[in-house]
Amino acid sequence: MLEATESIINLDEDDIDDNVLYYDYNIKHLLSLIKEGIPEDDTRYLSSYRSFEGEVFENYMYEKLLAYVQVQDEVEKFVLKGHHQSRDKAYANTLSISEKSQIVYRTKSREIGEFDALIFTKKELYFVEMTLVKSVLKLKKRLRKKKALLETIFPEYEIKSLIILNDGVSGVKQLPDYCKVWITKPFSAQKVLDYLKDTQAYKRRPKKEMDSKKLVEAESLRVFPFRYYNIMAWITKSLRSNKNHLINMKFLLDPLTQRYHDLYTKIYLGYMDPSEFKKIVDIKNDTQVVVALEKKHSDEIVLTYYIQHSRKKLDFISFNDDGAMSIEKKDPFGITVTEVYHITKLMDESYLLSANNIKTIKNLLRNSFLSTCKE
Repeated sequence: MLEATESIINLDEDDIDDNVLYYDYNIKHLLSLIKEGIPEDDTRYLSSYRSFEGEVFENYMYEKLLAYVQVQDEVEKFVLKGHHQSRDKAYANTLSISEKSQIVYRTKSREIGEFDALIFTKKELYFVEMTLVKSVLKLKKRLRKKKALLETIFPEYEIKSLIILNDGVSGVKQLPDYCKVWITKPFSAQKVLDYLKDTQAYKRRPKKEMDSKKLVEAESLRVFPFRYYNIMAWITKSLRSNKNHLINMKFLLDPLTQRYHDLYTKIYLGYMDPSEFKKIVDIKNDTQVVVALEKKHSDEIVLTYYIQHSRKKLDFISFNDDGAMSIEKKDPFGITVTEVYHITKLMDESYLLSANNIKTIKNLLRNSFLSTCKE
């Protein structure tokens, strides 16, 4: 189990020099606010500064990890990124480095996973999250997806997570058991901001080069083949494969299917005609509705819906715990739009669902969840 050093907890800079100043920062908007004389307590300034500070913290802790892994005997590999790696092109169906110098896994055209850092021991693989959030509750769903992806492409490793946070954060005890948490003293990005405001005011020290056989390029890692859309289609077909049942609950609740469910966040079940959909959701609509299964933080599986108005125009309909409906327009260039496009090409008339079918499926899902809670 990885343990934090006093150097990491106290944010000592002795082992990283000024390496954090060698990263590219998205600071144009913040500098414009400073030039305008916007007060530091203004919401616009606070929002921009917090985003910048989060970037700096991630880079700072990455540099600390670079120094840390080289003296930890249990660490076998650590993936390079930022100004330490030599390539910045993301390749399909493997781990690589994006144009923003981040460690990513992507399908043919979309990123489906991004990692702040990856640490390999002999039997374990830690994906690292470094964040300045005040509460970690929103992290949980993101962690689940990343863990499922790594379990799929690195099945030989036990997947764990290292979460690096600042003193004062709440919700740590609610993180999953596979998470190792390090809490550092409060972090400030003021020194980096001062340097970026005037690079002549402070002469940065030469970049500290890291040299170890443990440090590897992302593209050198061999991953288990994973075809995103092929698996997605296989899940949908398998869910509807039993002609005597609306949904194959045994297949849905299988641990392998649920790992994929964590990875995709939603899996697709069928479609509805507008007239049938109007019987359960009273909205104006004259186009096909795709029905999906989404897993909540509680692990309850619920029905959600996608209305595909055109190839790039997609509405997402969901309901909160009180039954209140929300409608969200999906990013026309996001992966959900592409998923729905692919899945609708697969579904023939055998995937058609009625309003009564939906009621039956809701009951099956609810009863399954309640029985699990009683165990």
